[in-house]
Amino acid sequence: MTNVTHSFHIVTPNDTNHEDDSVVSNDFSTTLGALILGLVFLLGVPGNLFVVWSIVARIQRRSVTTLLILNLACADGFLMALTVFFIIYLAKQSWVFGNVMCKGVFYLCNTNMYASIFLITLMSIHRLLAVVFPRRVSRRITRKVVRRVILGMWVLVMLISLPSLVFRDVRVDSDEKDKKRLVCAPNHTLPRHVRFQYAFETVSGFFLPYVIIITCYVMILRRLRQTKFQRKVRSENLILAIVVTFGLFWLPYHVINMIQVAAEWYPDNSPTREILDHIAKSSRAVTSALAFISSCANPVLYTFAGKSYIKQNGLAFMAKLFEGTASEQTGNKSRVLRNNGHNVGDSSNTNSSTQNGVIQ
Repeated sequence: MTNVTHSFHIVTPNDTNHEDDSVVSNDFSTTLGALILGLVFLLGVPGNLFVVWSIVARIQRRSVTTLLILNLACADGFLMALTVFFIIYLAKQSWVFGNVMCKGVFYLCNTNMYASIFLITLMSIHRLLAVVFPRRVSRRITRKVVRRVILGMWVLVMLISLPSLVFRDVRVDSDEKDKKRLVCAPNHTLPRHVRFQYAFETVSGFFLPYVIIITCYVMILRRLRQTKFQRKVRSENLILAIVVTFGLFWLPYHVINMIQVAAEWYPDNSPTREILDHIAKSSRAVTSALAFISSCANPVLYTFAGKSYIKQNGLAFMAKLFEGTASEQTGNKSRVLRNNGHNVGDSSNTNSSTQNGVIQ
């Protein structure tokens, strides 16, 4: 360990680079964060593995939404596996995994954060297209196209997560009792680096995706009000629940990001900056742990959505749920044609099938 300290940046009271941003500096925050992450790990890893198994092993013909949910479960499950590092970090109040893992683990966390929100955004966009242009969606948005879009999304999230790889290092920190410990902390050398990283993360990983999502659902509601049937289908409710859940659990994390950015606009000795810094430092561990909850919440949502299938289908209930959302479009279109007796090109038939045919 003595050799390790020479390879890391040592923080001293006079060091201008020191941000005192260690998430392990507050005993209550670290204890609460470790407990939350422990529960998240126990629920999230088996829950997301069950979702992946349900789709891969039980569903042969996967819809667009099912493919997106599969990727979301993979991203969430991988993120849940990484919580082991953070539980140990918070419990020991010291980073014991080295500098490479410090950069790598936080980079992978950011990558999966972006992947989760981008996949949810793609679900909302596809939902909009399926409602407004049902026939074009069925003809043009094939599984091959969807796979290419998903692959491009993964490449994009790996690129935009690079700041978390660059602005992160292991350093030696000292507490009030002059006790040394290793912390995996941001290594911003200039205030503009702090403003760039946290503002970029919140704008690209939360604000802009949610603007797109909200816009999609406003347009969907406007379209549904123009139709005769005012009925939501299971797929719409499921996607909307995923969107709301992600927003609720990630909002505190991004609020802390913005507080951190705001603090950097004030002089070093400003009382306002000290207050904002204290809020950010004391809340970072808890808000980060809450953000992790969103990744274990989706399997719970799927379970509630598919509870009507549990008694009849057993462990295959989740696969039945996803198959049900995929069959809503073709099933509802057939019923409209049978009940109305109109040609496919009839406007009333088109309106009915547009509303009910919401998923592929």
